[in-house]
Amino acid sequence: MAGQKYDTEEFRNKLEATHDFPTLYMFKFIVTDDKKQEVENLFPMNEVSFKPSSKGKYISVTAKVMASSSDYVIDIYKRAKQIEGIIAL
Repeated sequence: MAGQKYDTEEFRNKLEATHDFPTLYMFKFIVTDDKKQEVENLFPMNEVSFKPSSKGKYISVTAKVMASSSDYVIDIYKRAKQIEGIIAL
């Protein structure tokens, strides 16, 4: 797990170097249609949009969220990681 801690710290440093928090942050994920609601549940009371792939097998999910800190962004990604088959962009 030491590698995961390092990756989180590295990601936090990149977020803080490129964003002034609080900031409007855009999350993008790709999931199968049956996982769409699980991703939407990560963003209660936030704007979430969906776009089906050309063959309809996958859904692109975009959420625009006012992120209070880099830790908030990291927490969303950690929670998203629990959704089976999710791809974060």
